[in-house]
Amino acid sequence: MKEVTEFLDKYLNNNDIVVCATSGGVDSMSLLNILINYKKNIKIICAHVNHNLRDESNEEYEFVKEYCKDNNIIFEGTILGKNIKGNLEAEFRKKRYTFFEDIIKKYGAKYLFTAHHGDDLVETILMRIVRGSSIEGYSGFDKVTDKGFYKILRPMIFLTKDEIYKYVKENGIEYREDKTNESDKYTRNRYRKYILPKLKEENHNVHKKFLKYSEEISESYKFIHNFVKDIIRTSFSDNNLKLNDIKKMDDFIVKKVLYDITKDIYADNLHLLTEKNIDGIVKIIKSNRPNLEIDLPMNKKAIKKYDTLVIKDKNTFNDYIYEIKNEDIKLELGTIKKVDSTTLTSNYVCHLNSNDIKLPLYVRNRKYGDYIEVLGMNGKKKIKDIFIDEKINKEIRDKYPVVVDSDDNIIWIPGIKKSKYNSLNSKKYDIILWYTKEEKDE
Repeated sequence: MKEVTEFLDKYLNNNDIVVCATSGGVDSMSLLNILINYKKNIKIICAHVNHNLRDESNEEYEFVKEYCKDNNIIFEGTILGKNIKGNLEAEFRKKRYTFFEDIIKKYGAKYLFTAHHGDDLVETILMRIVRGSSIEGYSGFDKVTDKGFYKILRPMIFLTKDEIYKYVKENGIEYREDKTNESDKYTRNRYRKYILPKLKEENHNVHKKFLKYSEEISESYKFIHNFVKDIIRTSFSDNNLKLNDIKKMDDFIVKKVLYDITKDIYADNLHLLTEKNIDGIVKIIKSNRPNLEIDLPMNKKAIKKYDTLVIKDKNTFNDYIYEIKNEDIKLELGTIKKVDSTTLTSNYVCHLNSNDIKLPLYVRNRKYGDYIEVLGMNGKKKIKDIFIDEKINKEIRDKYPVVVDSDDNIIWIPGIKKSKYNSLNSKKYDIILWYTKEEKDE
């Protein structure tokens, strides 16, 4: 019990308000008793959830309520309905924590105490290893979980089930036993009854080894998580992922970046995005080919264009790039062609000297981070800002053509801006491009 007391001393102060999740079982009744007898003056709210699944549920509700009354503890209880749909365990957990958080807000509590113990941690880690999980999942659960406006504390994590039974026997603590804990129907019970005892034969304190393992995995996850967040902060914007640095990184990190940015895109349907899908995106990112795409679930696709990746719906506008030769290039918004001569000098015509640029020339739609060195202006200006200044309709900005050379320098925004590469003033040009805007019938 020394480790439990030291843990409580670290977090609890006089007059703290805490909520103790109490089922009425041996674990939670031990925890409630420890808090009641704790040396500091704390206000305890006992929160009990009646899942309404067993005949004994109502009796357990009344038992915990009466125990609180006898010990001058505030009791808050709720009874769940029987018409819950979907994954029963997941839905019950969601409703439990919604209830707990409501109680925390009601009383302004600082902590939620739960009775997860050392054996629980071993079982959880083993089940997730066998079932498969993420780095975060393989750590099981932490001693402390920061939920923002409160923290979840698990002081019993230092104890085994046997030590908890010993504590209640020595202190005469009454509790209720859930008979379903003996059934081999439940996965956790099988681990508890048949696997955990074998591990304890090898090392009686195996739960402390698993706790150390959990802490190492958890710290590793936090480091990776923060590292990935930094990458996303500098490389991801407007649903565009810049690949210049990312494509040089280890596949493991690239996958973590992709999983993170797809959370918002897929939201509740993230489970539809498989490991195979993520591997496919990594493959096109690492490919030397500049233009690739891959189909994804929910009618989406990942599109790589040069050093940018975007995930979008299949029915949205497709990026394009065409080499400018002698034939007219007909686009949705207009036509670009080479001409031998013209008297026009507007932004619909561009005069170029092939010695100043790298051929061949291309016309493509804009991409994230595009900028142009505008004729007559020192420095660069983002295409995005030019479109805003020129009041170009949002619906056509991604479709709007820009002309680039083979180094991807933007030479011209047809009908809008010329770059420093325009050679009309020097009269030293051998290429003339002409843009004819597409006229739409009203």
